Amino acid sequence: MSALSSLTAPAIDTAGPTAASTAELLRRGKIKETAQKFETSFLSVMMQSMFEGVKTSEPFGGGNGEEMFKSLLTEEMAKQVTKAGGVGLAATVQKEMLKMQGLKE
Repeated sequence: MSALSSLTAPAIDTAGPTAASTAELLRRGKIKETAQKFETSFLSVMMQSMFEGVKTSEPFGGGNGEEMFKSLLTEEMAKQVTKAGGVGLAATVQKEMLKMQGLKE
């Protein structure tokens, strides 16, 4: 054994995660994202029907502009509710989607 070979560091496996585990992580991420989008859509529809009967006083609301942008407002509010933890719908949907894909929680 030469002096040089005794100075080299032992080989370390730096290959990282396998392709299969990376693909599973991507699938899990997509499932989570899809479940959150579903919850956002559900909340948006719920909020739109909730605000349907609400009338705003004329000087600062009402009219075609409000009607046109109300759906955008409810969608953004639904996104924020989902981002803050939602109502639990995304977690339930995600759990079922993982089960359907044969993945463990």
